[in-house]
Amino acid sequence: MSELFASSHSVASLILLPLLICCARIVDVSLGTLRIIFVSKGFRLMASVMGFFEVLIWIIVISQVMQNLDSIVNYLAYAFGFAAGSFVGMTIEKRLSLGMVIIHVITALNAQELIAFMRKEGYGVTVLNAEGASGKVKVILTVIKRSDITRVIEHIKRFNPKAFYTVEDIQTVTEGVFPEVGSPRVSILSRLLGSRQGK
Repeated sequence: MSELFASSHSVASLILLPLLICCARIVDVSLGTLRIIFVSKGFRLMASVMGFFEVLIWIIVISQVMQNLDSIVNYLAYAFGFAAGSFVGMTIEKRLSLGMVIIHVITALNAQELIAFMRKEGYGVTVLNAEGASGKVKVILTVIKRSDITRVIEHIKRFNPKAFYTVEDIQTVTEGVFPEVGSPRVSILSRLLGSRQGK
């Protein structure tokens, strides 16, 4: 490969090499982003596989950059690929929607309609009475799949538009009440390709 890019003025050196560097950086940084996410979610095998290919691609790319230190275009391609890879990795992670989250809802309004609706939809809901800055409030806790965040938040806003809510990642759930779905086990690849139900 080094012979192909030996001439600093060849088409391969001026166009093809920077393009390859950029694309390879996009791939390896995307893999790195996913690896970190898989580690945080406890997917050890997937994290290991991602790490292997991430480092392999990085070594190939950096070796080409080091052999062509006289080209500023290679540096720019390397930097752009890194930035784009971060964006692509986060986009893929959002599409996968792995793991579980807990939503805390604090509302001063009557929350009975929201609570009844959530339970009717099959979500487990815990309700606490609390004291806020402006008086008594209801604290609603529910653990849901990360892929359901948008849907649940839409219902929170529909029933209690002024409710304060937070969403936090959780790594492990031992038991819980969740909506029944037709295919309870969806592969990571299926999520990535958008083959989930309702998509």
